[in-house]
Amino acid sequence: MSTTPATAIGTPIVRALDDVVGHGEPVVSVAPVTLDSPGRARPLEVRVSAPVTGTDLPVLLFSHGNGWSYDGYAPLTAFWASRGFVVVQPTHLDSRRDGITFDDPRFGQVWARRREDLVSVLDQLGTVEDAVPGLAGRVDRDVVAAAGHSWGGQTVQMLLGARVLDEAGRPGPDWTDRRVRAGVLLATAGLAGDELQPFAREHFPFMNPSFAELTTPTLVVAGDADQSQLTSRGPDWFTDAYTHAPGATDLLTLSGAAHGLGGISGWEAAETTDENPERVAVLARLTTAYLRTALDPADPSWARASTALADVGGSVGHVESK
Repeated sequence: MSTTPATAIGTPIVRALDDVVGHGEPVVSVAPVTLDSPGRARPLEVRVSAPVTGTDLPVLLFSHGNGWSYDGYAPLTAFWASRGFVVVQPTHLDSRRDGITFDDPRFGQVWARRREDLVSVLDQLGTVEDAVPGLAGRVDRDVVAAAGHSWGGQTVQMLLGARVLDEAGRPGPDWTDRRVRAGVLLATAGLAGDELQPFAREHFPFMNPSFAELTTPTLVVAGDADQSQLTSRGPDWFTDAYTHAPGATDLLTLSGAAHGLGGISGWEAAETTDENPERVAVLARLTTAYLRTALDPADPSWARASTALADVGGSVGHVESK
């Protein structure tokens, strides 16, 4: 059993957001939980984290960025669990622990397998619930959201309705999963365009999205200092889902944030070039507030959190809505 990490940030915006999302409960986290996944190159293993108290708990799927695993992203996932979500984190086949790298002939299918991992979780929520001591009977399996970072965002957006265009520009299969009622896309790649670098075109053929079909309520999160090596475009590339998706009605832009958004994959992780505990604390609270309202429109958390950010957190970032 673990508890929510003590908040070392006492800034005005974090305190204001704590007034919105409340203080957390202790969390229990269990891994590995192995799920059925016929034909997969490796067993599908997930981490399940949940608060030790509470009922009617919503489910939150989380898809990691390239190379990571279910052991990453604790600054977000532990927080979400402490605020009432059952967080399920699969380890996808691109994880460094599995070794399916760019030059592996199986790599070209990993992007589709990633989506199948999330669907497998949804199909086996009973197994997920039974894996955590004391969780049985406390989960509302009909209330599901999904979040993803970087490649994980591309994985999640397919469940939300985004399509992948073929070489002729035609939308591919509709892989929307209506069980997922809301989403959060963190530092997620935008449109292909002529600016996409040759490496990305060769190794990431799926990186040619159409957001026109994404109608599920979605929060897009981008850093205004996130310059990807996959495109010659600037940080606005990561806001394309907000610009083009009908369901992506809200955009959170974090000031000074690079691709790690302050350190969401883990404190002192090599990928974190912009470590900023306050930024991560604000992001965890804002995404919690967004998901509460997206899953229950009568919940005023998102409006309250957005107002708090505008009033006392302007140096951290800002929210736009359409």
